[in-house]
Amino acid sequence: MGAAKNNNWAILEGEGGGSSGGNDASSSSSQIPYSSSVVDTSLPLPLMIPRIIELCKDLFSNWRELDDSLFSVERVSGGITNLLLKVSVKEEDKESSITVRLYGPNTDYVINRQRELQAIKYLSAAGFGAKLLGGFGNGMVQSFINARTLAPSDMRQPKIAAEIAKELGKFHKVNIPGPKEPQLWVDILKFFEKASTLVFEEPDRQKLYETISFEELYKEIIELREFTGLLNAPVVFAHNDLLSGNLMLNEEEERLYLIDFEYGSYNYRGFDIGNHFNEYAGYDCDYTFYPTKEEQYHFIKHYLQPDKPDEVSAREVESVFIETDAYKLASHLYWAVWAIIQARMSPIEFDYLGYFFLRYNEYKKQKPLTFSLVTSYLSASV
Repeated sequence: MGAAKNNNWAILEGEGGGSSGGNDASSSSSQIPYSSSVVDTSLPLPLMIPRIIELCKDLFSNWRELDDSLFSVERVSGGITNLLLKVSVKEEDKESSITVRLYGPNTDYVINRQRELQAIKYLSAAGFGAKLLGGFGNGMVQSFINARTLAPSDMRQPKIAAEIAKELGKFHKVNIPGPKEPQLWVDILKFFEKASTLVFEEPDRQKLYETISFEELYKEIIELREFTGLLNAPVVFAHNDLLSGNLMLNEEEERLYLIDFEYGSYNYRGFDIGNHFNEYAGYDCDYTFYPTKEEQYHFIKHYLQPDKPDEVSAREVESVFIETDAYKLASHLYWAVWAIIQARMSPIEFDYLGYFFLRYNEYKKQKPLTFSLVTSYLSASV
């Protein structure tokens, strides 16, 4: 392991965090330990395990004298951004488990870590996600959630959809201190600035990259920003990445968890819901799975009034439906431009450039339908 100074972690200092190790992994202390250690994410798991154990001992004083044989480390999941590891420790007559989240290399190009750490403290206090236990140079340690990760097909089930809607409604009511301006277009334009000036080492990928018309893409971003602005959509603290992999369900306890807030920010309500609906398609982008109008209404009713969904007025449901339909286009542009950067920066084997074209082509396919729908709605509302 190497050492690196992480200035982002300093934001927790003075708020009950930022000590340099020494806490109990199960402690309820407000002090959140930090280690400057960096774990090489390119290592195969067998070579990474000793470094993970060393990291845990560095962070948590009650584990320092334990033999390495009492630790077990297994991969929980690896999306297209992070690597999640479950660390279990046998202590006398009990076994404790935590989650170590390793940031993907170069993810700081697309993720504001300072914003994430600022939010996670308050979201955790409000009962969302795993508890933050510690941090290190390229990741964080959180409590282990005993639940299964959802698949895209799970999100279509009416009971689960209703529960997601209910939790998202609560999530949107959390107050995160600091500026509350929506970050959608700020982030997309930052992504665009980076994405439009890349150079690829591989000739084939460079050739494919050069087929992207950044002039056209920029015009689409600006046009959609102006168009969605007509809706005056409410601004909430949004998850912004509510795909199936960021939803976990404990079926015995019937408890749903929203996890991983690294893209979280104040944003338009319709973007968070529309983005979630787009994720019904999965990474394969099979938009035949996009929720029907009936399924969207079911979700929106439970989002607005989970205890009495049938009492939500048709006018209110229609308003959120229109807002969501408009911002689903912004979701396509957001992840399309994000994918271009990832194609150059991420070491993860995933066809990011292919993903750009899937999202951008779906945007262009849906744009005339959505513009017509929203324009008609706005005309009738005058």
